[in-house]
Amino acid sequence: MEIQHFDDLLAAARAQAQPQRLLMVFVATELPEDASAEQRARFAEGEGGALVPLMCVDKTPEELDSFATLLAESQQFELPYQPWRLVFTAALSGSNGQAPTSEDAESPLERMVESVKLGMFGNLLPFDRQGQPVHFG
Repeated sequence: MEIQHFDDLLAAARAQAQPQRLLMVFVATELPEDASAEQRARFAEGEGGALVPLMCVDKTPEELDSFATLLAESQQFELPYQPWRLVFTAALSGSNGQAPTSEDAESPLERMVESVKLGMFGNLLPFDRQGQPVHFG
């Protein structure tokens, strides 16, 4: 299944043989103080910048109706001066018909946050605020 929207990810997670838990890291972008004029111009156009994790959450696919539900929930926790720009996602598979618990998700979420900070997010699915997949390159 090709993921063309966050809602496709929800559908794919619900269709798995074992229950899933979705892991999400919400990030903002900020411009480093030593940015060049070119970097500042690109940042002003909505490109570039450093990724800064703001918050993370884990949910079962059944806890989310749609991306719109996730967006509305996330807006309750974001700071007005620092909205999130991307959400990096991954899935944690359950076993024996049981979804992983939030406790099971803690360590993988911490690793995701660290991976994003280091710019090593090739194994994560990023989405923008409209639920569209983002491709880096």
